[in-house]
Amino acid sequence: MMAVIKTIESTVSSTPLGPAANEKDAEKLRFIEEMTADADAVQGKVLSEILSRNAKTEYLERCKLDGATDRECFKAKVPVVTYEDLQPEIQRIANGDRSAILSAHPISEFLTSSGTSAGERKLMPTIKEELDRRQLLYSLLMPVMNLYVPGLDKGKGLYFLFVKSETKTPGGLTARPVLTSYYKSEHFKSRPYDPYNVYTSPTAAILCADSFQSMYAQMLCGLYQRLDVLRVGAVFASGLLRAIRFLQLHWEQLAADIASGTLNPRIGDPSVREAVSDLLRPDPELAQFLTFECSKGDWSGIVTRVWPNTKYLDVIVTGAMAQYIPTLEYYSGGLPMACTMYASSECYFGINLRPMCAPSEVSYTIMPNMGYFEFLAIDAAGTCGAATPQLVDLAHVEVGKEYELVITTYAGLYRYRVGDILRVTGFHNSAPQFRFVRRKNVLLSIESDKTDESELQRAVETASELLKPYNATVVEYTSHAYTKSIPGHYVIYWELLEREAGDGKGPVDGEVMGKCCLAMEEAMNSVYRQSRVADGSIGPLEIRVVRSGTFEELMDYAISRGASINQYKVPRCVNFPPILELLDSRVVSAHFSPAPPKWTPHRSV
Repeated sequence: MMAVIKTIESTVSSTPLGPAANEKDAEKLRFIEEMTADADAVQGKVLSEILSRNAKTEYLERCKLDGATDRECFKAKVPVVTYEDLQPEIQRIANGDRSAILSAHPISEFLTSSGTSAGERKLMPTIKEELDRRQLLYSLLMPVMNLYVPGLDKGKGLYFLFVKSETKTPGGLTARPVLTSYYKSEHFKSRPYDPYNVYTSPTAAILCADSFQSMYAQMLCGLYQRLDVLRVGAVFASGLLRAIRFLQLHWEQLAADIASGTLNPRIGDPSVREAVSDLLRPDPELAQFLTFECSKGDWSGIVTRVWPNTKYLDVIVTGAMAQYIPTLEYYSGGLPMACTMYASSECYFGINLRPMCAPSEVSYTIMPNMGYFEFLAIDAAGTCGAATPQLVDLAHVEVGKEYELVITTYAGLYRYRVGDILRVTGFHNSAPQFRFVRRKNVLLSIESDKTDESELQRAVETASELLKPYNATVVEYTSHAYTKSIPGHYVIYWELLEREAGDGKGPVDGEVMGKCCLAMEEAMNSVYRQSRVADGSIGPLEIRVVRSGTFEELMDYAISRGASINQYKVPRCVNFPPILELLDSRVVSAHFSPAPPKWTPHRSV
């Protein structure tokens, strides 16, 4: 019995955070302790605030709450919903309806989710005060980090941060990614000086919409200040690897600019040129150093070789980003990787109170003041089980169990299924800590893209139409997110059945297969296509044709490992190394998309 008690106790942390680096940090750490001391009480207050302020909205009046703000009434009368359920209301707001539909406060803009609906980004309504709430969570990150890494006020952070394109809805509201919204806000642009949070990148470079100019300016400034850099980061691991790839491709021009103290004429944005001019100076010694390090062709440990005082990488390496960990270790020389916070377009959720832990141990403590959180239990089969599942409150989740996150926000989402699957790893005070397990239904992901099984199926069907004139069909297929190259790309394995063509056409050749690759890309969602065209964060899609009988061998292998022959289904995505080795050993030809897919940046939504 004592062993059981010890196991339970080991999952609960009530040790006060500290000692703080300074009084400002101490205030933030006290706030974390206050919010987590009685998470259930905070949650009750948050729900009451949300329901009382939005009581007169169309949505809540339709639920017949009649002004009630208690949990029991809320759970009895407000349904659990998905994006598709809310789409009619969201479209009305997007079209210009300014009545109190979801929120009593005016919708200030839409945040575009990286998830998609009908091939387009989801639109998440938000209100102005949400920026204050997000800023509050950001303000907690460095006080926690300072507990583990001393002296961060003695240097700077080299962060590769970017804005993405934005659109206008028919009703005139801006629609853009949540980070673009934050970087363009006064909260970020006019942020007060904080010695613990100084960036090498000028704000003008971060806000430049041209990805090449933005990256070039940020890299150049990071090189000039290389000895000041104490941490290197990007939002996602894939973004940091893109920066390293950029250095590999453009170090000669960067070295030439540093040697002469001039700026590449491709940097045409006046605000970026002005911001960088403060740093520009001829530095032949730095240029020579950069040339020496980059010309030898050995890129292992390049981060610590170029930025020798770097103490850690600040990147998200959980979920789909975990596939980049070995590559980051190679380029960084094994630096620790800090995952500091957990957030989405719908809501900011929580922070990692042990940011220097191993990536496999990352858990996020949900901050109960950010929104109202409920959890849908996931059973062993990976589903929510019962036909009418019961949701669990934040303070009542159980360690070791997996749940789908359901949120209610100040901006007007009520009992909304986010689609994130989380596992409870423990508690800090009474607030649970979660490990991100996966996105529900996501099959392939390189960066912010999310492709599900039905979308992949449609893309394969669309592309396979091009084979019909050659009397060929796709017998079977699977996929893999290939991340050994930068940028990563989708690999689709096809097994073809080619019959003799009756109209004189020859066998399927490389040109036809290239068209199939492009057809698949054209069929992908807008997030994927933007990543391919505008961001360059995904490489051209590749189809690897495998020899006849390969997928039978795949089934035989699965059965030899214990799979049931009656229940076996071809996996639509594979990551297990032995299966990838089997597939790659049977490849007879490989083909890449010959051009980027179509993508229109400024289409109204």
